[in-house]
Amino acid sequence: MLEVRDLDSGYKRSTVLQGVDLDLAAGQVLGLLGRNGVGKSTLINTLMGLVTPSAGTVRLEGVDLTGRRPDVIARAGVALVPQGRRVWAPLTVTEHLDLAARRGRGKGPWDVARVLELLPRLGERDRHQASHLSGGEQQMLAIARALLTNPRLILMDEPSDGLAPAVVDLIGEAIGRMKAEGVTLLIVEQDLHLAFSVADEIAVMDKGKVVHRSPTLEFRSDSSVAHALLGVA
Repeated sequence: MLEVRDLDSGYKRSTVLQGVDLDLAAGQVLGLLGRNGVGKSTLINTLMGLVTPSAGTVRLEGVDLTGRRPDVIARAGVALVPQGRRVWAPLTVTEHLDLAARRGRGKGPWDVARVLELLPRLGERDRHQASHLSGGEQQMLAIARALLTNPRLILMDEPSDGLAPAVVDLIGEAIGRMKAEGVTLLIVEQDLHLAFSVADEIAVMDKGKVVHRSPTLEFRSDSSVAHALLGVA
C-alpha cells in the first residue's frame, strides 16, 4: 500500500531524513521506534505533507504523493492522529465526529455509530467540549476523527504520549480492534509495551534512516537488538 523510496526531508537548512526506504502492506500494522530526534515524527509529517521532501518518492497504492499538499494527501486516503492530539478545543465530541464524517472520502466501513462502538467513552461524553476531556479521551477523539474519513492508511504519532498506563492499555485495545478490522497503521511510539502489543512488525530509525526491521516476535526475542538500537534491555 505504502512505498517510500530514498526519502530526504527536513527543516530549512537541516536535513533530518536521509534516504528512508519503507514499505507497508494493506492491513499491516508497523511500529516505528527510535531514540528521540532520529526523524520519526519528521517522517510522519513528511508522509502527511506537512513537511516537504527534498528528494525521493512517496506512493500510496501506486499513486505518487511526493510533496503534495496535506489536503490532497488526505483526500487520497491518508489520515493523521498527531502527537499531542490537537483536537479542536471549542467543539463538542459530537461536533468533531459530525465534521470528520462530512470530510470523509465517501462511503466506507466507518461511520459515527461504528466509531462509538469502538470508543464508547466518546458516546458518554458527546456533549462535552474537547477542552474538557481527559488526555485519554482526547486521544480517542483524535483516533475517531481519523477513522471517520475512512482512510486507506492511518499515521499515528506517539498515541501513548502523556497518558497513564491504564489509559495506554485502553488505546492499545482500540488499536487492536482496528487491526482486526483490517485498518492499515503506521505507528510511531516510545512505549514498547504498546508497540509490541499491536504491531505486526517493528522498524527502527537512527540518524534519519530505517536501520532495522523485523517481525515483532523476533524483535522482542532478541534483547541485544533492542539494547543496541534503543538503549533498553
